[in-house]
Parts: sequence; structure tokens; C-alpha cells
Amino acid sequence: MNSSALRKVSYGVYVIGSRKGDRFNAQIANTVFQITSEPPTIVVSINKDNLTHEFIKDSKVFTASVLCQDTPLSFIGRLGFKSGRDINKLEGIDYRIGETKAPIVMENAAAYLEAKVVNEIDVGTHTIFVGEVVASDIISEKACLTYEYYQQVKRGTTPRTAPSYIEEKKKAASTMAKYKCLVCGYIYEPEKGDPDSGVKPGTPFEELPDGWVCPVCGADKSQFEKLQ
Repeated sequence: MNSSALRKVSYGVYVIGSRKGDRFNAQIANTVFQITSEPPTIVVSINKDNLTHEFIKDSKVFTASVLCQDTPLSFIGRLGFKSGRDINKLEGIDYRIGETKAPIVMENAAAYLEAKVVNEIDVGTHTIFVGEVVASDIISEKACLTYEYYQQVKRGTTPRTAPSYIEEKKKAASTMAKYKCLVCGYIYEPEKGDPDSGVKPGTPFEELPDGWVCPVCGADKSQFEKLQ
């Protein structure tokens, strides 16, 4: 089977929020879509190991914020590669409480949806939560971030807990060594550099500034390994 064919399936990039009692959490997800219009119903696929899964199971509500194309990798990294069991992921992030009393992330969002869970489907490592939309609005008219753009242009990575995760196969080496972040899987490619952090294309990993960190998860250079 050629698993690369799965990469041709279209996805977006979303922030999923939920609550458990007075506690809030949010995470990145790429599998959110509408399944009916009357009543308006959406589904989201969440890994069973994620804290957000626990919160949705408990409260039976969730929110989905559609991210804009210019969303910084660091923002996605905080919500997608950090655990709410270790940090308050929403600290310092612009959000508000919706009709479901769950957090709606407004920062870097083009639109949001709020839903109450009406059904759950067990699909192995994940649960598909079916939610009837109870509130929604447009926040920005900016272009929305697709998963293809996130991976190919922003060079973002996919957590192992994501429903679309596919093990990467090693590719032919380039003239300058690439380095992989051991925390999130981000690959530093010297030919492309890291323009958002002021690193010009053509900069070898060894010449990166001492204070440079992974643009996705914030890990320092010591957390990178050379790809063979």
C-alpha cells in the first residue's frame, strides 16, 4: 500500500477547545468537517490519549476555531505539541467563553464553531465526536490554513497522536545536513533556513545562533539530531 496517497486527502488546521468543570484546554486538530446542514452538524476526531478527549467526554461540548493561513508555527506548536497536563496552554492566548461555557480561541482564527456532542464513534486510537452546532461566527476574512500549506510551505510537522500521522521514510541526503527536532519532529533544512526567525536560506545548522529554538515547539539546539 502506498500510504502517501493519504496525503492527497484535504484537511484544515483547527484549534479544538473544551472544558471539564472549571478547567479549560485546547489542542490542534486537522480532522474537522461538516456532515449535515439541518441541523448543522460537524465532527472532530480526537486521540484518546489527549487531555482534550477527556474534557469532551466529560462536558459533551467542544469548540473549533478555523486558523488563518498566516498563523505562526510557534502558536501551532504551543497548542499542538505541548500537553495541557503539563502547562496551561491557553495562558497568554486570546480566547473567550462561548455559549457552551467552553473556550473559543480567537487569536489567529478566521471563524469559530461551538457544538454539543450528540454522538460518539469509537475508531481505535481516536474517538469521532459528532456535534450539533449551537453557535458560530466569522472573525476574519483572511485565507484559511490548509494542512497542505502547513506542511509544504510552513514546513510544519504532524504529531503521532494526529489521525493523519504517517511515518516518514528517509529521503536522499542534500548537500548540507538536515537536523530533526527530537521533541516535535520539525526538520531544519539549511537550504530553506528559518526566515521567520531571521535565519537566511543556506545557513548550516552549526552556524545557527546560540539562542535559536525550534520554530514549532521551542526546543533548543541541543534537542536536535543530525539526519543520516
